[in-house]
Amino acid sequence: MTVAAEQGSRSRWRTLDRSGGGLHLDLLLHTGSAVFAAVTAGTSTLPPHRAWGAVAVVAYLCATLAVAGQLLARHHRPTTPLAGTAARWAVTTAAWVGAALLPLVLQSVERAAGDPDRAQEEVLVIEDSGIRLAENGTPYLSRDAIASLPADERLLGYTPYQPGMALFGLPRAAVDTWWTDARVWFALATVAALALAVRALWRPGRPTDPTGHPASLLLRAVQMATVLPICALTLATGGDDLPVLALCLLALTLAGTGRPGAAGVAVGVAGALKLLAWPIALVLIFWGATRRAGLRVAAGALGLPALALLPVLLVDRAALAENVLRFPLGHGLVTSPAQSPFPGYLIATALPAGRAVAAALLLAAGLAIAVHLVRHPPRTAAATALICGYGLLAAIALMPSTRFGYLLYPLALLAWAPALTTYRSAGSFPQPARTARRQGVDLRT
Repeated sequence: MTVAAEQGSRSRWRTLDRSGGGLHLDLLLHTGSAVFAAVTAGTSTLPPHRAWGAVAVVAYLCATLAVAGQLLARHHRPTTPLAGTAARWAVTTAAWVGAALLPLVLQSVERAAGDPDRAQEEVLVIEDSGIRLAENGTPYLSRDAIASLPADERLLGYTPYQPGMALFGLPRAAVDTWWTDARVWFALATVAALALAVRALWRPGRPTDPTGHPASLLLRAVQMATVLPICALTLATGGDDLPVLALCLLALTLAGTGRPGAAGVAVGVAGALKLLAWPIALVLIFWGATRRAGLRVAAGALGLPALALLPVLLVDRAALAENVLRFPLGHGLVTSPAQSPFPGYLIATALPAGRAVAAALLLAAGLAIAVHLVRHPPRTAAATALICGYGLLAAIALMPSTRFGYLLYPLALLAWAPALTTYRSAGSFPQPARTARRQGVDLRT
């Protein structure tokens, strides 16, 4: 990502975000979200999704009315605090509570009361993996153990996650109640990581006017990681992707604030949960190399996933390979249900030798990104976020088996980049002493 492209992306996004003091885009976000929730409630074939839509549509409609009121207040008095960034944060928080946390708690309680249709399959898989981890030292079943299950239960026997994800199932292994639902712990981890990221970017004394100020861009980035329906729906019904995403955003934030070692630890924790974080870790290592901190980033980014894998490898490496490699690659006893109609899936199913063609296209895209990283490594956290966002978008589009929900990763990463860029240009990030001396900056002043 070149400096000119980064600046152009920043300029376009800020122009859009400034419209109506940010409220026009807020209105579009909440109105569109309400429509999405209503359609989901009325047409989805998945019971947890329908239940989410019935609750979320009310939250989004209330947020829409609140933003409309803010626009009216701003029209009568442009400087009114009711239309400022602080008020927009309040509406965003309320919308997220109503559209994500409330349906999550309701579904967890209803499930604990005996309703089996109040959780997606990944919740059951992760909770079962936590129970196996506590009992056997590994979250994975062997191929023979999966084969011995009834045919309609074999899909749930696979755990296509990294070993760390099983930790979210440990509370259910101890106590069977609503608050040990894995989604509750996904939500807590997500809130903690996002709160740390926002705190790292926030600086006391910054004005909170709504006209494209960094505080407004940070708000927009948070909205795309929380209020956006694809994120709220995922957290309420499944949830395993949200802590991974939040940890990746935290890693990029720590990189932008001059803490490469901490950035490596954050993305390493994400990588110990899910493979989707590994490409982000790789790009962050290239960013670190431009600051002579590549080893510090790599220590956490690669070391923590390796530490998570080591005990499982010692217990049953064949089961690990069956769950984490063979099943996602289509060589398991059952087929992955991740079959959203993206180009890679359509090519794999419609063309002769389509899976090989899709795999070749995916490999070509990966090689192109790798060449770009070698020739033009990202020198800012914002450029790193943009490369990660566009790279994951290409990968999701070309993968033979993928889910529509995975789009939450590139959307949130691309929205996070402008906040990182603006805060850097505002002078809030520490400048390395060596770089400052080369540029003739006296750090004593």
